[in-house]
Amino acid sequence: MAFADSVHDMRKEMHDLTHITSVDAARQAYVGLWGAFVVVPLIFGIDKFTGYITGDWGAYVATWVNNILPGSAATAVTTLGVVEILLACAVALKPRLGGDLSALYLTLAAFSVFAIGGGAMVMLGIMFLASAVCAMAMARLSTTYHR
Repeated sequence: MAFADSVHDMRKEMHDLTHITSVDAARQAYVGLWGAFVVVPLIFGIDKFTGYITGDWGAYVATWVNNILPGSAATAVTTLGVVEILLACAVALKPRLGGDLSALYLTLAAFSVFAIGGGAMVMLGIMFLASAVCAMAMARLSTTYHR
């Protein structure tokens, strides 16, 4: 029964997302963040397999991350792609848990790109940290707007 409840809640959130102007402002914020944290990790996770958007994901993996994960940088990217797809599913079905896990993942990703160094990577790390804060906000809003 819990899965059926999650699917029902997800249908309600999809409805509110398509009718965003007819719901209150706080619900709009939650549904917008919920939609973003379902779609964006899903796209990035799939792209780590296809390389359609970004050809060389290996350049975004810090040496220490590559050393922790088994195999090469390509294997690490594939592993992280699976993690991102699972995070998208977690946010879709259990936004409270999925949001907190996404915030943790984004914080670790920020530390990874900070370790790579360079101006562009520092900016990317700051964006990851800002996204982590948004993921936590979505998780907190889900306690009110998601059963």
